[in-house]
Amino acid sequence: RQVTMPVQCICTRRNATLRRPKTGQALCKECFYNVFEEEVHRTVTDGKIFKRGETVAVAASGGKDSTVLAHVMKMLNEKYDYGLELILLSVDEGITGYRDDSLETVKRNQQQYDLPLKIVSYKDLYGWTMDEIVQQIGLKNNCTFCGVFRRQALDRGAMMLKVDRIVTGHNADDIAETVVMNILRGDIARLQRCTAITTGGEGAIPRSKPFKYTYEKEIVMYAYFKKLDYFSTECVYSPNAYRGHARTFLKDLESIRPSAIIDIIHSGESLAVKGDVKMPIQGTCTRCGYIASQELCKACVLLEGLNRGLPRLGIGKTHKAK
Repeated sequence: RQVTMPVQCICTRRNATLRRPKTGQALCKECFYNVFEEEVHRTVTDGKIFKRGETVAVAASGGKDSTVLAHVMKMLNEKYDYGLELILLSVDEGITGYRDDSLETVKRNQQQYDLPLKIVSYKDLYGWTMDEIVQQIGLKNNCTFCGVFRRQALDRGAMMLKVDRIVTGHNADDIAETVVMNILRGDIARLQRCTAITTGGEGAIPRSKPFKYTYEKEIVMYAYFKKLDYFSTECVYSPNAYRGHARTFLKDLESIRPSAIIDIIHSGESLAVKGDVKMPIQGTCTRCGYIASQELCKACVLLEGLNRGLPRLGIGKTHKAK
């Protein structure tokens, strides 16, 4: 009978426990933790994400990405003396059986990491929960509403906290998916900025992605081996999301060629828009003051449709709401 010999870790001190999905390296747990954390640190320092003394809101959903982000940010802040004040910021969309459960995880994380926590809700900000919106709109375009409202809710929560910056748990898979989606939609404006490590500025609170080059599989492995407390249920309203198709495509690519995820991100970074292409000009919403490329921001248009009993008013690329 063939006996499989244990594979030695690259450190040569211990046997390997895992193979890194990103590189195929055979590593022990301790070396995996080290390379994972050091890569995030390098992303932070190379991207010049933070300035010493900043107050930073960590977008916290209770899922694997944001839980690992909170854990790693707290650890790196202490290890490398970034000099940051970290606060957890969560959005309660009002999804029964999903967000209420995941927020319980966030509250436990707050105790585990000893960080302040602020929760903002759709109900308080917009007068609607996602459950109520889905009753109006159905399951076809619900992710449009949720994405627009959540982005603005995070910004509003950050303004209440008077933070200097928001960090989100968007990982390499998320960013590669977004590149693919924006190419398929022909969305030049978003394609140009979706690979940026930091977005915002010019009046908006900057958002940064410390996990920009971190593979989702490695985040799951880190959370698993570190025994972190996270919520792993998918949103009950997301099965029809357009992103799911891009995700399936990417997973198929990754199984054939693991570097495909990073390669797509690098392609997105290298794309240049021709000088004669007309780009939308960003201004501010005349109703709420939030950033917008039209007279009204997308959130106000969607909200107006809901309040007027015309929930499909803001769906699509153009709108006529005044």
